[in-house]
Amino acid sequence: MTDPAHHVRPEDHDPAVWLRAVAWLALALGLLALPFVVILMGDPPAARGLTRDLALGLGFAALSLAGLQFALTGRLKALLHPFGADIVVVFHRFLSWGLLALMLGHFGMLYIWHKDDLGVLNPLQAEPHMTAGRVALGCFIALVATSELRKRLRLDYLWWRYLHVALAVTGFGMAIWHVLGAGHFTGADGTRGLWLGVTLAWLGLLIWTRVLRPWRQSRNPWTVTENRDEGDGVHTLVLAPKGRPLRGWRPGQFAWLAVGGSPFALREHPFTISTAPDKGHHLRFSIKPLGDDSKRLAATPVGAVAWVDGPYGTFSVDREADAGGFVMIAGGVGVTPVIANLHALQERRDPRPVILLYANDSWDDIAFRDQLAAIAQDIDLRVIHVIKTPPKGDAWPPKGFTTRDGMIDADALADLLPRESRDWPHMLCGPPPMLAAVRKALLSMGVPLRRIDSEIFEMV
Repeated sequence: MTDPAHHVRPEDHDPAVWLRAVAWLALALGLLALPFVVILMGDPPAARGLTRDLALGLGFAALSLAGLQFALTGRLKALLHPFGADIVVVFHRFLSWGLLALMLGHFGMLYIWHKDDLGVLNPLQAEPHMTAGRVALGCFIALVATSELRKRLRLDYLWWRYLHVALAVTGFGMAIWHVLGAGHFTGADGTRGLWLGVTLAWLGLLIWTRVLRPWRQSRNPWTVTENRDEGDGVHTLVLAPKGRPLRGWRPGQFAWLAVGGSPFALREHPFTISTAPDKGHHLRFSIKPLGDDSKRLAATPVGAVAWVDGPYGTFSVDREADAGGFVMIAGGVGVTPVIANLHALQERRDPRPVILLYANDSWDDIAFRDQLAAIAQDIDLRVIHVIKTPPKGDAWPPKGFTTRDGMIDADALADLLPRESRDWPHMLCGPPPMLAAVRKALLSMGVPLRRIDSEIFEMV
């Protein structure tokens, strides 16, 4: 019998991981403060009024934050590892709102109190660097608006990604032009050198994410060897490596998948790898056609070429060497990373108990039902299917399955989870409203917050 600790990377429980997280946060704060430090280290600018200086300071802070956003979206594994990719994505989203607030504050304060600094607003008459600043503001407003309202605007995922990249690159480039052209506190060699460095770092990130990384992927294609119907519309694509297999892959992680075309295109989606590395080098991606492009992916023919960038994420049993057991709670297709972790435990014949609460709207909606039953034959796995709208008649509940009618709420958790499971890791994946309710109920039951882990971002 395999010791589960042999599959755990010791650094996951190493204080150095936390130190790296603190170091990244300190570095981010330092980068945001750097423009002000460089300015003040030279000849301190003469005070020209609190509101004017504050407005200019907001502009510098906005540009620093804009540059930081490119690092957050660059899939830099050294940055993602201490936090998890999902946390970084959420952080990027909230910082985008902060960035927009800073830019609007910069423009608004000058417009209200210092119109002379703004000059002519008509772009046909204004100085080019001033128009560049207004173009940058418009780009970032459009970027945030189209990201938050993409589904309401019915923007196709692929075209939204093209638009997102174009707006971000144009907006940042225009903002750099505006700052250097306006010349406020940037005339000294030190400050001009700073913004030159920022620009070069930004260009380096763009080259890495849009040229070098896709080039590396192009040298390592994959082939779709099977398209398997899992039920409830879920299709599993099985991929075989034509070159080097995926490295450093742990159960429950995800990767960016593109099928057909070229890795230089932006037609890639993040999907959980729905199997474990213990089962071999083949990758499986289980896809439910909920979005505009996922329908195309779910219908991928056998033999198609694919491109994979990964692995990413920290939603893995491999982080829990000392756990006495596991509680896993999934809703709908959110069971995919749970399946991957269960496959790992199955291959290792892990003796620890696992309780899975799996919520679906109806009995026919359940994906991987047979797989779960097979896994339960090999390990100490108890699966409870929680059905919102159960069928009527004498055939319900079905023989051989443990079921509960309704939803996974506080009452269900109190009834189904034994007291000894309170200190086990609780791994949650499903729709955000469900996760929020389950997390609140678990905390009220006495489950420590550190024992609750979840995938907190929605895939498209």
